[in-house]
Amino acid sequence: MKEQGIGHSHAKIILMGEHSVVYGKPAIALPLPSVTLTVTMEPTNEDGHQIKSRYFSGPLNKLPEKMSGIQRLVNSLIQRFNGENDQWIMTIKSQLPAERGMGSSAATAVAIVRAFFDLYEEKLERNLLLKLADIEEEVTHRSPSGLDAATVSSTSPLYFIKGQEGQPIQMNLQATMIIADTGVKGATKDAIAAVKHELATNNDIAQAHIDHLGKLVNLTRHYLRENDVMSLGIALTSAQKDLQALNVSNSQLDQLITVANQNGALGAKLTGGGRGGCMFAITRTALGARKLAGILKEQGARQVWLQPLGDTEEIN
Repeated sequence: MKEQGIGHSHAKIILMGEHSVVYGKPAIALPLPSVTLTVTMEPTNEDGHQIKSRYFSGPLNKLPEKMSGIQRLVNSLIQRFNGENDQWIMTIKSQLPAERGMGSSAATAVAIVRAFFDLYEEKLERNLLLKLADIEEEVTHRSPSGLDAATVSSTSPLYFIKGQEGQPIQMNLQATMIIADTGVKGATKDAIAAVKHELATNNDIAQAHIDHLGKLVNLTRHYLRENDVMSLGIALTSAQKDLQALNVSNSQLDQLITVANQNGALGAKLTGGGRGGCMFAITRTALGARKLAGILKEQGARQVWLQPLGDTEEIN
């Protein structure tokens, strides 16, 4: 065991395909590598296993219910490395807003797995990383697609189908994304349940929306490669209508999306689980994005990020 184990990860955003990806349709997700999360593990003389984070500091076995996924993951890793008698302090430092659709739980899981493997000096293959991270995601998100973990551990935009390895995709788009936080915690479990309910009670209609989202993802992949910004904007707005019909949006998201479309956005939609969390819009220029970001803040956005879509470095 080393003197210190370190694991890194970062935020992500789903460009297209949330919820429909759970039902076998493709999705496209973008990593946000400058919004970081780091887990550090250091052996200590203190008894047991200690966790330090912005939500909780104390013994592993005293973690609150909302961190039960982390508890299950850490316990699984302790067993894997026969570390029941090892003593350490795990420190989680995150720039990601929690429950906003930016992959906070998956990023935490990925960084924890990487920190364990670093501490115990064992090589970590990507397939195993994603399999282990899924232990946490199964608790937090019930039926995770695997998209979050795949993207928060990647440096490339991914085209993703559940059960398959994400494929890096080409992006030649000259546009800027504005991501805005509603300030309302996303409710992924409730949103997943809402889609299941729609499929159970209005199957034909709900399935048509899911199928349409899958078609929009494949069109979007083409638009990204061909720099067809106008068509991408139209596709984003169309996807938002499907997500509204599946009952996964809410009034705060709808309001910011409307504001964006009325103030220069080429298109806008929610991202992530929905029922809160973040929305995003695209503009042709960075200047237009900065202007729109100011307007969104005036209209109640809690926090705003700007992201050029031609690469993965934030400009603000």
